[in-house]
Amino acid sequence: MKKSCILAHLIFIITLSHWGISQNITPLKDWLVKPISEKSSIKITDNQVVLYNGLLRRSFFIGENIGCYDYFNHASQQQLIRSIKPEGSVKINGKSYHIGGLNGQTENAYLKPEWLKNLKKGNNDFVYQSAEIKPIEPFINWKASTWTANRQQPTGKRLILNFIAQDNNLAGIKIQVNYELYDGIPLIIKWVEVINNSASTIIVDGLVNEILGLVEEESAVVGKVSEMKVQHGIYLETNYAFNNAMRYDISDQTTHWLADSTYTSQVNYNYDTPCLVEIYPEKVANIKITKGSSLKSVRTHELLMDSYDRQRRGLMIRKMYRTIAPWTTQNPIFMHLVSKNDEQVLKCIEQCAATGYEALILSFGSHLNMEDMSEENLNRWKKIAEKAHSKGIQIGGYSLFSSRRIDDENDVVDPVTGKTGHAFFGNAPCFGSKWGLAYRDKIKRFFEETHFDIWENDGPYPGDVCASTTHPGHEGLADSQWKQMNIQKELYHWLNERGVYINAPDWYFLDGTHKIALGYREVNFSLSRSQQRILNRQNIHDGTQEKTASMSWGFVPLTQYQGGGADAILEPLSEHLPDYEQLMMIYYGAGVQACYRGPQLYDTDITKAVVQKSISWYKKYRDILNADMIQLRRADGRDWDGLLHVAPHLAQKGLAMLYNPTAETIERTITLPLYYTGLSKQARVREKEGVAKTYTLNRDYSIQVKVKIPAEGYTWLVIE
Repeated sequence: MKKSCILAHLIFIITLSHWGISQNITPLKDWLVKPISEKSSIKITDNQVVLYNGLLRRSFFIGENIGCYDYFNHASQQQLIRSIKPEGSVKINGKSYHIGGLNGQTENAYLKPEWLKNLKKGNNDFVYQSAEIKPIEPFINWKASTWTANRQQPTGKRLILNFIAQDNNLAGIKIQVNYELYDGIPLIIKWVEVINNSASTIIVDGLVNEILGLVEEESAVVGKVSEMKVQHGIYLETNYAFNNAMRYDISDQTTHWLADSTYTSQVNYNYDTPCLVEIYPEKVANIKITKGSSLKSVRTHELLMDSYDRQRRGLMIRKMYRTIAPWTTQNPIFMHLVSKNDEQVLKCIEQCAATGYEALILSFGSHLNMEDMSEENLNRWKKIAEKAHSKGIQIGGYSLFSSRRIDDENDVVDPVTGKTGHAFFGNAPCFGSKWGLAYRDKIKRFFEETHFDIWENDGPYPGDVCASTTHPGHEGLADSQWKQMNIQKELYHWLNERGVYINAPDWYFLDGTHKIALGYREVNFSLSRSQQRILNRQNIHDGTQEKTASMSWGFVPLTQYQGGGADAILEPLSEHLPDYEQLMMIYYGAGVQACYRGPQLYDTDITKAVVQKSISWYKKYRDILNADMIQLRRADGRDWDGLLHVAPHLAQKGLAMLYNPTAETIERTITLPLYYTGLSKQARVREKEGVAKTYTLNRDYSIQVKVKIPAEGYTWLVIE
């Protein structure tokens, strides 16, 4: 091969890698581009259980007990399992037990199938009894009430592995290990249920629902667990996350990467390679399970990954949310009203209807009080909701749970001081207190009585523990986090299943919330409008790496917010139309809804026309604007920045938004990576509503487009 050909081939491979594309993957074979036809299947024989969906395979050997010996990613051809581990573990009445598993593997760096028949059960382990296969049922019986990109609940198969105790003291205790295998995505969801059919109450002090002996990501002769990379071929997420980070990886409370001391042939001299993962929340203890009841663990989402590239990994994670939490694809167009009286609300309902907005949320600082259960208050808001609905507008409101003080009786009690005032936000009520339980019931009644459509729940339960022994919703410190978490989750499920849309600044997506903050620093909205434009685009770039645009809200303060002078605000709107219009295009062009917070959407007919034009444009391209996003270039204030929406299943395969932060018109040749549009040979591209031009795709599925972007302005390209 000539040097020039070798160089060209290397450049081709490097370019593919840059866009997160394996050189072994083509659009025709890539599940992110073209849905696969293979459906989920589960096969059970006398000595084996195999889960398979064309993208992954997970296999279990049945001997004296059952153990997972095979976890295979068909896209990357990666085998993840090096060592058999138990299916989970549980501590009941003060004694720990493994659930399943097979003992006796002496070499733990790898596993040969011929070893399986010689492995044994543990003396006190829960042992495999039987298996069942069922179709997947919706985790939440979600009711869509707004514009939604995906209205379909996921499909697939569910495997139930039944275990019984060998310990005679646990007669009547049954454990179920559940696996859900999903169609069209390399995803398994696992959870464990402890069922008490004994004659008495049992106490559970911890429940581990996943243990995997994974192939190590790297080897180091010396080094600690925390210093080494963990296995990149699997992404783990559970529905037990909080701390207002606006990111899952920081909010996660359950993933524990550990060393495996049984792996004695590893390179690390101290056996500290992080090649063992366990999934469990740490602060779960003293959970009483009465006769005839059960305890379910967290739900672990295991997504097999085929790339190191952040862009592709983000696409895979976002596909997971769209599949198993389709409510997160709802994305209504809403305004955030700061109101002092009913007349202002009625005025904004009219403005929403006139401009194409779909919802009105009464913001913090408004005159709405959802905790007021008087008939006068409930009837008042019911009539306003009826007025909004008559105009085709949904209505919602803000309510604060945490970061507020109630009193010594109802606030969380610090286990160190025995006093209140040391919660995550300083002061906070306990959800298990009389006040907390009453708050839950008041919110439910408010939505039942008024028929409101949206709940903006600020300061949802953030993980505070509580040492009180008098709160009716928990026994004491040990079970306080678990019980409070479940109170919050149950409320979100209840609302979601009634069609209520939920904004909440914490990671409760997998239990029914719809949207979280994009990720921003509120005080930055006191900066100048020109700064805000660039900062907002940076926030969008950063905040949509692992979550979809529809899962995110941004912020546009129409009036003064967190300080700032005249150059920071948009009111009077008619005097700042270029900034108002561009802020709308920045957010709507990314598919992100922003909280346009203020007293009105428009102040003059000219302003009204600008809002109508922006909303009309967004609705015209709504499907593609809510599709997946490829970040092209992060805003830096020096040169162009932009993003590309891609959707192989739509007629419009792509839409690029390009911005110019400089004071001069610029002309640039921009590379558009079209791999994830599904196009492989040609693309028709038009700028705005202009005439389309045909481009031939390069070998890396990209094209180069020459564009002019106006000074401090933007343009867009449609790809078909």
